Amino acid sequence: MKNPLSQSNLSRLCIHTATTKPLPIEEAVKIYSEHGVRAMTVWRDALQGKNVNEVKKLIEQYNIKVVSLCRGGFFPSVSVVKRKQAIDDNIQAIDEAASIGAPMIVLVCGAEPRQSLETSRSQIKAGLEAILPVAEQKKIKLAIEPLHPMYADDRSAINTLKQANDMAEYFDSPWIGVAIDVYHVWWDPDLEDEIKRCGAHGNLFAFHICDWKVPTGHILFDRGLMGEGCIDIPQIRGWVEQTGFDGFHEVEIFSEKYWQSDQVEFIKNIIEAYNKFT
Repeated sequence: MKNPLSQSNLSRLCIHTATTKPLPIEEAVKIYSEHGVRAMTVWRDALQGKNVNEVKKLIEQYNIKVVSLCRGGFFPSVSVVKRKQAIDDNIQAIDEAASIGAPMIVLVCGAEPRQSLETSRSQIKAGLEAILPVAEQKKIKLAIEPLHPMYADDRSAINTLKQANDMAEYFDSPWIGVAIDVYHVWWDPDLEDEIKRCGAHGNLFAFHICDWKVPTGHILFDRGLMGEGCIDIPQIRGWVEQTGFDGFHEVEIFSEKYWQSDQVEFIKNIIEAYNKFT
């Protein structure tokens, strides 16, 4: 029996495997499809221990589009050896993206609390310079995702959309752009102007949605469903689509609460929230 929720307009809805983290990727593919979700972003941990070719065949069998692979990045370190390891890992991620059929990798660029943010940003730039030729060769886009300033200690030295735009424009490459996650940028007073800047340069590659709960119980693992918090998602979506962006709306929710819930019911709730509050 066809699920009635699949009758709603889900043509641009994408769900990250990290959103339904308890589900093995094989189950996620089937359940997404059963509920009318036609796109997914694959997190690398979901592929660990799997035969990537078999996973790709299953994704194709269920007519699911892979929007991107998450995640690359984490370039900065005070250790030269670790910086080289990060570059090698990002090159491996590019190969994984090509193998799974993902046209893009989302980059959480990294930060190192034992050095200045400026030094970390210079190491991010150096890391991108090192992997860009491989990405170009494999035809995999690199999307720089700015993270909320609360993550500036050890997760990302790229904390505003302006910084992400500056970095992308420095390279002036069709293979480097930005990913906008409303959770990280909703607070930015320059957000509308910087989204317009993305449009002017054609470098807006991805759009992630969830909500900021009030109060937030955990800075990493308490994201909300759309409509559960204080982010004006329709307004930001409007700014994004005024740039000409016609890509997917990617639901990326890290939530201990929802990971502990029935994942089929959670997917139904995602669809309902997507239709009501996006």
